[in-house]
Amino acid sequence: MTRAAATLGSPQPAISRQIARLEQECGGRLFLRTGRGVTLSPLGERVLPRVQAIVQVAQELNSVLDEGVEAPSGEVRIGALPSLYLTLVVPLFKLLRHRMPGVRLHVFEGSAGQIDQWLTTGFVDIGLPYRYGKNMADVERLVNVTSYLAGPPGDRLTSAKTIKFAQLDGVPLVLPGSPSGVRLLLAQLARKAKIQLNVVIEADSTQIQKAVAIDGGAYAVLPLHAFAHEMENGVLQASRIVEPRIDRAIAMGITSARPATQATREVAKTIRRLMQGREASMRAKT
Repeated sequence: MTRAAATLGSPQPAISRQIARLEQECGGRLFLRTGRGVTLSPLGERVLPRVQAIVQVAQELNSVLDEGVEAPSGEVRIGALPSLYLTLVVPLFKLLRHRMPGVRLHVFEGSAGQIDQWLTTGFVDIGLPYRYGKNMADVERLVNVTSYLAGPPGDRLTSAKTIKFAQLDGVPLVLPGSPSGVRLLLAQLARKAKIQLNVVIEADSTQIQKAVAIDGGAYAVLPLHAFAHEMENGVLQASRIVEPRIDRAIAMGITSARPATQATREVAKTIRRLMQGREASMRAKT
């Protein structure tokens, strides 16, 4: 009930009242209340396939109506990781402005956890979070990226092409605060390697992490695309972390809180094409 209320943007009592009215019209209970939420009743199980069919027809009708429009238009809200502003957001805006001038982007920066929540509630149409491991049930994998230890130019620790994870023992680090996917993964790997992570400052902002690393106060653990501009300008240097590699995926999700508009679908296609092109470029630099 709580999740349904959040997705629909309605108070939970209102959702309960709507379900009660629906059950009254159906002549029986659709849900069985438990201490942990609700489950489908036998009547609900019989009704569910027909409801899903109706929703599918409505979505198909929405697609047909969208396709009847000459060009996609309207606002598309995107939740993006801060590290994607140069790699994706700016190129996406330039491309869409040229090819789909009727589409207006509204971009929100957030952590992977925030973006997942925005997708669930429908606050954004498209979300671009990180994913670790094989957890891709609700999103589409776009590109895989690996992690680097970034520090100031001339730094001894990051002077080699690669650095073993065990060498991070006691090294001053700037990392995102908990809960964070990369923070959790690093902690798990540190326990396995029997080393101590020395987090001297927490910062969820990629820009702050890079600024601290450039200043030499602590090292940042970031994927290459997050600091490629600084590398090219010679203000950061980095070593790829190995044994083990610390991999993550940039993923794309579309909210299920409402049917996707034609504009949302076209923007998602454009993001997919852009990231596929960027993947080849990132591989060439690693």
